[in-house]
Amino acid sequence: MAEEPKHIISSFEADLKKLHDMIAMMGGLVERAVADASSALLNHDQELASRVIEHEPKINTEQHNVEQFAVRLLALRQPVADDLRQIIQALKVVTDLERIGDYAANIAKRSIVINQVASTFSLSSLGQMAMMVQQNLKSCIDTVSEGNPQKAVAVWRADQAVDDLYNAIFRELITYMMEDARNITACTHLLFIAKNLERIGDHTTNIAELAYYAVTGEDLPDFRPKGDNTATYMPATTG
Repeated sequence: MAEEPKHIISSFEADLKKLHDMIAMMGGLVERAVADASSALLNHDQELASRVIEHEPKINTEQHNVEQFAVRLLALRQPVADDLRQIIQALKVVTDLERIGDYAANIAKRSIVINQVASTFSLSSLGQMAMMVQQNLKSCIDTVSEGNPQKAVAVWRADQAVDDLYNAIFRELITYMMEDARNITACTHLLFIAKNLERIGDHTTNIAELAYYAVTGEDLPDFRPKGDNTATYMPATTG
């Protein structure tokens, strides 16, 4: 088979770089949404929460742009091997990023409600969980850009700590609800916020798995220790 002209290879490399840049841009929007939603909750900032909700469509638009560009590359370039894995990775990563954006918007919506019911519960544990999730998300997006499989594995493993903290928060809030029925409304919203953070952690882990596969061509082990054993009680919802 004849080798492709250098200018064609160079052009395709430029297209791949553009694809990575587009993902990085979407990732930055998602990072900001999660950070702002967490800040709005912890600081009772309704204006910031409203901005998170208003900016959610921008994330959806970026997802659409990446998908269109990736499909165009598949059709025109017909990539194979490593190049094909990178494009398939992009299509899957933006789906996870879009879902994370949805969860961030939902946290913002519920933080507004929490302010209205005048909750007196400490938010320190949720703040710690939000910080862990944000750190993992940042590392994960960096991993996609850098193609660093070791960093992908680190993010994959770090989700266990997020799950453990979620379980502790879940048990604590259920106890408050059992002690006094007047706590049920506020605690229910806090439970959903904690679940949203836990799901952000799961989607972050998905991205780490995709990044690892794109670089190595190998899957991470099927079994990943999951500390979240509350699925029977809490639906995974963004509603």
